[in-house]
Amino acid sequence: MDNRKKYEHWEHIAKYDLDTAKAMLKAGRYLYVVFMCQQAVEKIVKGLHVLYVGSEAPRTHNIWIVFKSVFLKEEYKNLVLDEKFDDKTKKYKPIFVKLLAYYIAERYPSYKESMGSEVTKEVASDILKKSEEAFLWVQSLNQFSKF
Repeated sequence: MDNRKKYEHWEHIAKYDLDTAKAMLKAGRYLYVVFMCQQAVEKIVKGLHVLYVGSEAPRTHNIWIVFKSVFLKEEYKNLVLDEKFDDKTKKYKPIFVKLLAYYIAERYPSYKESMGSEVTKEVASDILKKSEEAFLWVQSLNQFSKF
């Protein structure tokens, strides 16, 4: 399977996860909203890693680390023709970092208990909105790949 096909696979499962986050919001499962947002953004970023770098993404759930492994290297950053790339990177870095905290909270019971009470409908809605924005921007970066 070529890199474009691998990217498309990652993209497909990332979209599924984002749709699941929306379904969880409707169902009132707010902690799962933010968890699925993390999964969706992580997968779209890992897909771009495969597309640009041509190898599997680092085995981490830290979206920022995976993003940096591609787009903060000059050889790949220079391929991106988005003139607002630096501004958007600064804009979305905080959501990448915040999503990691929600991933950890979901995976580890001691964190889940404390985080669960903090994730209200409003918080979940806000995270979903910001995740969708970040997702669409990251997804748009696939157009600059030579593959």
